[in-house]
Amino acid sequence: MTGVALALKSLRSDKYLDEIIGDSSDKFSNDKIGRVKNILVVDDGGNVRDSVVADYNPREREDNTTRYVQFKDVPLPPLRRAAPFPDEEEPLPSWMPQSSEVDFGEAGAFYFPVQTDKGRRFIIVELGSSNTFTNLLERQASRSAFYTLMLLLATTLVTGFFVWRFTRPIKELSIAARKVAGGDFEVQVSSERTDEMGTLASAFNEMTAQLDRARELETQLHQAEKGAVVGRLAAAIAHEIRNPLNYINLTLDHLRSSFAPLDETKRQTFVKLTDQLKAEVARINRHITDFLKYSRPSTLELREMDIRVVAEDAMRIVEARAEESGIETSIQEEGTLPTIMADGDSLRSVFTNLVVNALEAMNGEGGKVSIKLSKSDPNSVKVEVTDSGCGISAKDISKVFEPYFSTKETGTGLGLAIVKKAIDDHSGTISVASKEGSGTTFTIILPASEKGETMKSEG
Repeated sequence: MTGVALALKSLRSDKYLDEIIGDSSDKFSNDKIGRVKNILVVDDGGNVRDSVVADYNPREREDNTTRYVQFKDVPLPPLRRAAPFPDEEEPLPSWMPQSSEVDFGEAGAFYFPVQTDKGRRFIIVELGSSNTFTNLLERQASRSAFYTLMLLLATTLVTGFFVWRFTRPIKELSIAARKVAGGDFEVQVSSERTDEMGTLASAFNEMTAQLDRARELETQLHQAEKGAVVGRLAAAIAHEIRNPLNYINLTLDHLRSSFAPLDETKRQTFVKLTDQLKAEVARINRHITDFLKYSRPSTLELREMDIRVVAEDAMRIVEARAEESGIETSIQEEGTLPTIMADGDSLRSVFTNLVVNALEAMNGEGGKVSIKLSKSDPNSVKVEVTDSGCGISAKDISKVFEPYFSTKETGTGLGLAIVKKAIDDHSGTISVASKEGSGTTFTIILPASEKGETMKSEG
């Protein structure tokens, strides 16, 4: 009846069935009319005048004639009469097959004769099967497939999230482990999680911290062992060599005073040779002193002092040598400096060592050596020892404070190591900046004394 009603509506309208169904508020394929597969309006000649399927509707040709689809060309299930003709004796059109029996609920096509002002029309309604159980199973299968698909998608997303959540920290641990294997014990991984991975990350961080401490202890032990070896070596040298050196030095003085030749020329040569011997003895003695200074524990006598006075004492020692070599020396002071707590002899040795090195870096060819004093911050003093000498190569600059490293043919390699040790003993820092061919600057930072800071604040 739904199909007939739609067909009658199309007969009273200028629209085709596919347009009417499209405009209808009820969907053609909803559960109420779901069995209706097609609706045809056919004239007496077997021409399809209207259809739900747009391909069967009339079409206008190029010559302005109308093309009709023939009823016999429309595939339909068995045809059955749904309403009698007004005249039972009236024969069926030649294009309409004989009526056949259709079991209840099976698919079939039903025709209705309708008399219109344009002649007789046949409304043919094609129905699908009414097997509700089959339809129900089909709908249930569709719903089940949809729900299964959604469940699989949700499961995949949740699984992916948990896989990412657990593999990400494992990947971080793997990367960190490779860094530790390469010697980087400062690497740390995130340990904010409260599960087993967080516990593992915390254990890993603790392990790397312990390895770092172990390496520091190993380095300190190595330095201590090296210092112990140097100490024993220095003691042996002092005992076995200094006594003969003292004897050689005294003998040279006796030879020069008692056995000098009477001839003036020979006397000058004799004195020159003895002076050279005494200078070499003094150089050996200095090497022994360096060994002893580096190997023995420091015993500082700290007292409050003005750092400029210490700098002037060190510069005064090399002034004569600098003047002979045409080297300009200077001390610059910026602002009022606080006093420091230091051992005068140890600090004077530091400045003297740095200034002597600066003179030797210029190879007697002239230049400048300066000591600049300033405040690094309110609680420390900065000392910069600068020369215009040959500089230090990039490959050597990181080794200058290491013991026994020297670029001089006659050097012991302990001078700057002793300087750094003395600065460390004063709780200060020392660094070096240099470029080969452009000079060198050693920068020292020393803490100011508390009393010096107080006096500065009151002033």
